[in-house]
Amino acid sequence: MLKKLRGSLMLLTAAFIWGTAFVAQSKGMDYVAPFTYNAVRTLIGGVVLIPMVFLFGQKSRRKVSENNNKISFIGGIICGLVLFAASSFQQLGISLTSAGKAGFITALYVVIVPVISIIFGQKSNLKMWLCAFTAIIGFYLLCIKEGFRLSKGDLYVLICAVFYSVHIIVIDHFNSKGAEPVKMSCVQFFTAGSIMMICMFIFESPALSAVWAAKYTILYAGVMSCGVAYTLQIIGQKYTESAAAALIMSLESVFAALAGWIILSEHMSMKEFAGCILVFAAVVFSQLDISFKNRIHIKEKGDT
Repeated sequence: MLKKLRGSLMLLTAAFIWGTAFVAQSKGMDYVAPFTYNAVRTLIGGVVLIPMVFLFGQKSRRKVSENNNKISFIGGIICGLVLFAASSFQQLGISLTSAGKAGFITALYVVIVPVISIIFGQKSNLKMWLCAFTAIIGFYLLCIKEGFRLSKGDLYVLICAVFYSVHIIVIDHFNSKGAEPVKMSCVQFFTAGSIMMICMFIFESPALSAVWAAKYTILYAGVMSCGVAYTLQIIGQKYTESAAAALIMSLESVFAALAGWIILSEHMSMKEFAGCILVFAAVVFSQLDISFKNRIHIKEKGDT
């Protein structure tokens, strides 16, 4: 129970960091193009974790360390490839659709993850499905401000949501194989960042002066969003089932809206506040140990 709580708190912290990083990212886009921004912040995330890899490596020397290193390295590469695809489709989609719709569609991974889990033989209970659909209603109230029509940009963001769902499942898989979380996270960033850097030089014209102008937002996104939050995700998922993890991390959109309201003085309507409350309620309910079957059984036992 304590490990589950610790895992949930790690995922909640990651969601908070990602949510507040949206403010930094929106400011950073004033100076640099998407691939440049993503490449620099992702590589910074990898560099930040290098000393942590050595620190954790010295603390946990095992007989199977060679096998763990191999699993962590392979897992990191696959996670990095998926992360690159998810980030790229998200950036492309955001440029072609509204931020509200992009936030709503990205959050659909709260339903996509349980569906993918079923394909791989992991079943989600009724409580988790109810929480997921409650969160979807909340995201709709929070994010959709205009008529809902699917465009090409919406389709790109939907593909992004699928890749983020796969990212969660892949992390679950390699965690179960005994991967070292910090090591896997570090390899993930260098893999994704290297591909982003190649795309940066192919599709954009990066300038050092522009990167320097965006240094504070890039540093926050690199150190906190990449280095800290994604590592917390990998560690937190060791103690949390994938469907519940997806719900907790979906609070990212709520924290982003609240950060925009508090830091950027963006207006929030009663409808948006209601959406925030619904998502929070869904996440809290998903973490409660409630078994309807057990309650019915206890009631029947008491009646006899």
